[in-house]
Amino acid sequence: MPAYRLHYFPESGNSYKLALMLTLCGETFEGVWTDFGGGVTRTAEWRANVNPMGEIPVLEEDGVRLTQTAPILLKLAEQYGRFGAGNAQEQFELLRWLFWDNHKLTGYMATYRFQRTFMPSSNPDVLKFLRGRIDDYLGILERHLQDKAFVIGARPTVTDFSMMAYLHYPSDETGYEFAKSHPAVHAWLGRIAALPGWKSAYDLLPGKRLKHYA
Repeated sequence: MPAYRLHYFPESGNSYKLALMLTLCGETFEGVWTDFGGGVTRTAEWRANVNPMGEIPVLEEDGVRLTQTAPILLKLAEQYGRFGAGNAQEQFELLRWLFWDNHKLTGYMATYRFQRTFMPSSNPDVLKFLRGRIDDYLGILERHLQDKAFVIGARPTVTDFSMMAYLHYPSDETGYEFAKSHPAVHAWLGRIAALPGWKSAYDLLPGKRLKHYA
């Protein structure tokens, strides 16, 4: 079996996506806590030795460094035959929602949560703009999940893991109480949390935490 090392920090939803996928596939990994808050990923040395894109997470598979969460999720789904598409139509839907999530839901929620919670001061106009975009995207997801157990149908896929990662963090970080504001999203998050072996990000990814300012 492959040997995995995951470079991460606990607040990184993208790190959590990979940790959760590996865990639900029955795989273990060695965690490598990364001082993101201290700026290590912006140093020339880290980019030369770990990830030239300057991003977390990085997954090492038998010593080969893999970057960019979405293609890694797709690789793992194919490799383990789990949480992927069952046919061409499902594959299209999986990719459609995965790309939508990366470009919109995850992209804006990650930025909003970081600025709202983990920065000592934030521009209120920027937060208002980000919140407005997220509200729109959450409304799209809420309507989509009204009659679906999971994003592309009756079973979970890597698209669910990608879309739920930043939404599952505590409400004091996200600023959302989904049980009140988006009940279909809340129920979907509960179905994912009920999967055998599921753990939250802070259970899977220990280590020094970022200071909260919210």
